[in-house]
Amino acid sequence: MTFGSVADRNAIEAECLWEDRDMPTTTWEMISRTAGAHAGRSAVTFQMFSDDKAKAETLKWRELQEKTAQTANLFRELGVGENDVVAYLLPNCTETILTYLGGQVAGIVNPINPLLEAEQIGAILRETGAKVLVTLRAFPKTDVAQKAAEAVALAPNVQTVVEVDLLRYLSGVKKLIVPLIRPKVAVTHKARVIQFNPSIDAQPTDLTFEDSKADRVAAYFHTGGTTGMPKVVQHLYSGIIYNAWLGDRLLFTEEDVQICPLPLFHVFATIVAMGASLGSGAHIVFPTPQGYRGDGVFDNFWKLVERWKVTFVITVPTAMSALMQRPVNADISSLRLAFCGSAPLPLELYKRFEKAAGVTICEGYGLTEATCLVSINPPDGEKRVGSIGIPFPHTDVRIVATDTQTDCGVDEVGEICVASPGVYDGKTYTEAPKNADLFYPGENSVLGPSVQYLRTGDLGRLDADGYLWITGRAKDLIIRGGHNIDPAEIEEALAGHELVAFAGAIGQPDAHAGEVPAAYVELVDGAQIDREELRAYAKEHIHERAAWPKHLEILDELPKTAVGKVFKPALRKSAITRVFDAALADAGVPAHVASVLESKRRGLVAQIAKTGEASDEDVVKVLGSFTVKWDWAEA
Repeated sequence: MTFGSVADRNAIEAECLWEDRDMPTTTWEMISRTAGAHAGRSAVTFQMFSDDKAKAETLKWRELQEKTAQTANLFRELGVGENDVVAYLLPNCTETILTYLGGQVAGIVNPINPLLEAEQIGAILRETGAKVLVTLRAFPKTDVAQKAAEAVALAPNVQTVVEVDLLRYLSGVKKLIVPLIRPKVAVTHKARVIQFNPSIDAQPTDLTFEDSKADRVAAYFHTGGTTGMPKVVQHLYSGIIYNAWLGDRLLFTEEDVQICPLPLFHVFATIVAMGASLGSGAHIVFPTPQGYRGDGVFDNFWKLVERWKVTFVITVPTAMSALMQRPVNADISSLRLAFCGSAPLPLELYKRFEKAAGVTICEGYGLTEATCLVSINPPDGEKRVGSIGIPFPHTDVRIVATDTQTDCGVDEVGEICVASPGVYDGKTYTEAPKNADLFYPGENSVLGPSVQYLRTGDLGRLDADGYLWITGRAKDLIIRGGHNIDPAEIEEALAGHELVAFAGAIGQPDAHAGEVPAAYVELVDGAQIDREELRAYAKEHIHERAAWPKHLEILDELPKTAVGKVFKPALRKSAITRVFDAALADAGVPAHVASVLESKRRGLVAQIAKTGEASDEDVVKVLGSFTVKWDWAEA
């Protein structure tokens, strides 16, 4: 059955209830089913370098199952039970995949972003109570090993550090040189240190312990991590398997090949992309340890598509923007679809990519708190560009008025609330207090009153045909290239300066990243400080580089609400005006932002006024790469 409309979605749901489907109970059972059906087919590929002729390592499905068993056996030997945590701090490589899978077979796996600072990594390790950390052995041009050592010193609960040595992926002169220039790591922790590959090689290729018999928490994913105490989300086996089923049922067969240059600490790469392959048997390719950030990946991307006969591209708007700056210099006739998520996709970028690559783009929506997938522009149906498509089968979306907590009508804007097999009712976060007020009861729901609806914090609407549109955010996050940044981190850092009275941080429009942080401060009476001095202070006190303000402005007085809170809509309007005016001026387009209005259906909309002969096409060329909408101002 195709998936092209709400009617198709409803027909799939009508086949049976989700709980009546013949689904595996655990990750190990899912891997075993797929390996049994497609034992000799390629499962996962990793290549250290981006060149299309570079050496690559491919595991067949049976091999992946066996190595997952060996990895899980090692973790059990290290004392990891069903309720214990295996964390990993790794770039992409085969060992990362094995840790992700083996960790959730043996216990609870906890991927951690290696770009975080050691203090944040240590906080996550403490919050999850991790017994084991899998990380890099010291290697040139990366500080992951040093960060890991510092983090473990801050988390005495970590008993064993398992090191992955990327040296095995090298050959020739590079393999001889690396041991000579390997960085020294200062170790102050008392955890035992062992090596990953020799340790798993000593393990049997079948599980040495009994697999879980029932659904349980299998993964912890942190959200943000820009503050000292990150939120940690709990994922059940059932939610992970639901996402895998969606990939199998709606998108892939064992004949498909995904290319996924996204990091394996993120739900998009793990739960969605890797999950879809686990469910369907599709081959998945991970180029370079840093994915899209790896040397030469953008330059060689289309050649990699040709090399692996890729049918499906996993991407984000920032990567699409970078790819559009390179020629399509290879045979990419194998491509069928591109799945874009993690941040809003500008209309003009959508059009350019679709024209250049000759493929359909399916823009989707998901969030870590829902074990990811919520909706997609249907692969076989109408793509309403700018929307995030229709909810997946067995997912129900309600738009709830935040003041009355009643359901909104067609095209009425409210908070997007989600019920699905991926939502862990009432227990989304590991810390119980953080689940307070996170759910609405399903009193008027088709799923029944006992179902809990997760409040996403996103504002949106459902149109008459069931397509979902995001119009803004109820929660105050900055989304930079798909990475969530808590503005409180920026505000708290700036407010720590003795001359700062108030600080407000927002996401300002950016043609490449979607949003970048912008900060505004009000000084104490009579104070003076150079903006660059304040910017240097912010960089020193904000732990994550991605959260450093791209723009910092000192105002005589910040706009405030009646109760004295910083009024961020006014700051957002100011930022839109400044960024759009600069972009139009740089392009020589005789137009400017006359005002920024708030539309219930479209969010903030810039009103553009002409100062000369300016056409729609002129303005679209400049502003079409931004996600903020614009209209011509009324004369």
